[in-house]
Amino acid sequence: MLENSVILVTGGTGSFGHTFIPMTLEKYKPRKIIIFSRDEMKQWEMAKLFQDDSRVQFFIGDVRDRDRLYRALIGVDYVVHAAATKIVPTAEYDPFECVKTNVFGAMNLIDACIDRKVKKIVALSTDKASSPANLYGATKLTSDRLFVSGNSYSGDHSTTFSVVRYGNVMGSRGSVIPFFMSILKDGVLPITDNRMTRFMISLEEGVELVWKAFEDMKGGEIYVKKIPSMKVTDVALAVDKNAKQEEIGIRPGEKLHEQMIGLEDAYYTYEYPGYFKILPSINKWGEDPARIGTGIKVAPDFVYSSDNNTEWMKIYELKEWIEVNRNKIGSI
Repeated sequence: MLENSVILVTGGTGSFGHTFIPMTLEKYKPRKIIIFSRDEMKQWEMAKLFQDDSRVQFFIGDVRDRDRLYRALIGVDYVVHAAATKIVPTAEYDPFECVKTNVFGAMNLIDACIDRKVKKIVALSTDKASSPANLYGATKLTSDRLFVSGNSYSGDHSTTFSVVRYGNVMGSRGSVIPFFMSILKDGVLPITDNRMTRFMISLEEGVELVWKAFEDMKGGEIYVKKIPSMKVTDVALAVDKNAKQEEIGIRPGEKLHEQMIGLEDAYYTYEYPGYFKILPSINKWGEDPARIGTGIKVAPDFVYSSDNNTEWMKIYELKEWIEVNRNKIGSI
């Protein structure tokens, strides 16, 4: 599907883009990948990695800027929407800025993609969008709903939208593993609550879920990958078993356990090998055989959260992953 196509990635200089772009270039041989982002220094640094590949192009812009999006999307076939304000405490203290990017930016992108006749858009979401307890999660839930409803809003246009939702991306900039590694010299790793759990996913697995969405989507689906959970205290042990752990209390907006599928979504959720799919509740799309496919409907009381997960990552497994990926953890 993505072969010989033009793909645009919003927020493409982030952790996801640094993994999605080389993997997609190798697997699908697209005609062009456009990195759309607002940080010229990050673009300049990233451009050096692809200076010998003319298929990779850069476009300075912000999803808040509707006109700039319209310009960037000329001739684009597929879009991956990765741009976001995502740091939970930042969103709590700067809520208007978070809303401008995560909500208004989504609205701008939906309008521009429909009018520019983009074929398919996959938006990246987060476990924090399910039963949100913080502003970041609330804006991402709103964004998810906008992209789902965008399939109805597009009317007779052929543009379709879907969402992928996953948890803590191991080693990504701003996540817990590089944070712990950055303060190891202090000998103390702060734990906000000893009971806390998180979902764990690699960037490569996130990219594969996006590919799956492009391949499978009919419009309005939310794809949720089955991934392991881990206690944050065990994450600390994997980083350094000798470091002292100090419980400091939950930060503003932080949840004890993350959730990717809530009780309210169970009625529309189907299970597949390796992932779940939440179907849209509008237009009877949740009953559409083409969208359901081979899926098996989950139980009415089904909840997929990091504390009730059936799959758990072992300390030694994360330790091995850290050793293999040490040079790139937190660097992108």
